[in-house]
Amino acid sequence: MKVFDNTTKRIFLASWVSINQAETSDHKGTQLNRSISKPHWDILQPLRQRVENIQVRDRQLAHRLCKLIPSQCPFERDVKVFGKTLFHIPPMCKLNPLYDEVVGLRFRALCYLADECGEDVSQYC
Repeated sequence: MKVFDNTTKRIFLASWVSINQAETSDHKGTQLNRSISKPHWDILQPLRQRVENIQVRDRQLAHRLCKLIPSQCPFERDVKVFGKTLFHIPPMCKLNPLYDEVVGLRFRALCYLADECGEDVSQYC
């Protein structure tokens, strides 16, 4: 019965409190983990927030965003000679630090056009 009581207490506690490995390890381990988990400063955070806060409420703005932001990376290519692939150039868009925010903005514009305006967005896909 002691195993059941201990297990239920841990499950209940785990559902409300996140227990890290650092809390359960010795004193030296907690100091090491605290030094690793220090908050880092993100220089682009204000720009990311600004892009995230753009509200798509205008049909013309939504069309412009869908035209300006490509659906696929334009740099990704297969270099072929005489029908044989020599090498593949990987997508470079993932190197953009604002890639996720820009793609999210394009998605919001597409959703606005499809849901609010009732337009066919297949031309942008």
